[in-house]
Amino acid sequence: MLSFVALAVASPGIAAADNGLVIGIFPRYNATETTTMYTSLAEHLTERLGGTKVTVVTSKDFESFWKGVEEQKYDLVHYNQYHYIRSAKTYRVIAHAEEFGKSAVAGAIYVRKDSGITDISQLRGRTIIFGGGKDAMMSYIAPRFLMMRAGLKEGEFKSEFAVNPPNALLALYHKQADAAGGGDILIDLPVVRNAINAQELRILATTEPLLFLPWAVKRTMPAKTRETIQSILTELEESPAGKNVLKAAKTTGIGKAEDKDYTAHRRMTDAVFGAAKGIAK
Repeated sequence: MLSFVALAVASPGIAAADNGLVIGIFPRYNATETTTMYTSLAEHLTERLGGTKVTVVTSKDFESFWKGVEEQKYDLVHYNQYHYIRSAKTYRVIAHAEEFGKSAVAGAIYVRKDSGITDISQLRGRTIIFGGGKDAMMSYIAPRFLMMRAGLKEGEFKSEFAVNPPNALLALYHKQADAAGGGDILIDLPVVRNAINAQELRILATTEPLLFLPWAVKRTMPAKTRETIQSILTELEESPAGKNVLKAAKTTGIGKAEDKDYTAHRRMTDAVFGAAKGIAK
């Protein structure tokens, strides 16, 4: 069940839905943390949109979040690259998040330095742990693309899934798997470096850099509203109030994006899941 958290109520401003604007945030964090992270953004948007009420919606799991996307309950939505690709017929990407000062991240396969593994082909018959489910762009789709390009087919290795990307590296470190999938920045995250000796791990292979997490709006949204929201998001770094919004959301910046910026992501998704469907099973 979706949990609705109203963050601001005011008289209508620019063109919006009858009840204002709804922001959908994918459940990368739990509902309470997500609400805390994006309250400032909702309040900032409410103020900048001339009083249009902005509401943040949290979801207990990906299934309920995705149902909201399919039913177009969100006017503005923040999700991963794979989610955008699946929803591009009804949503238009307008921006992308920057995290850790980077706007693009490469998908990577990690191994232990003492494993003796120097080539992806050596993962045949071994256990690979991915950080998240099959809809994780950086932690599953991109690493699987690397494996497919090296000739490894489904069934030629054993797949395991950690609850999140950092846990995949922790499992690899503790020799619970022979390799792990995740973004190339994963090994530098404090949550990883504070838990293990990251110097015992290394990156075996990487994809090209892939633009980070998208922000998209419903395609039915009026152009003026869409352009105003895009400007608000991409100008956050230019004011103290905006910088506080970014800090609360654990984001270092937001840049402009358009559909063609996700061509590489589509190519990988089509290769992994099949061009006809492009959907994880």
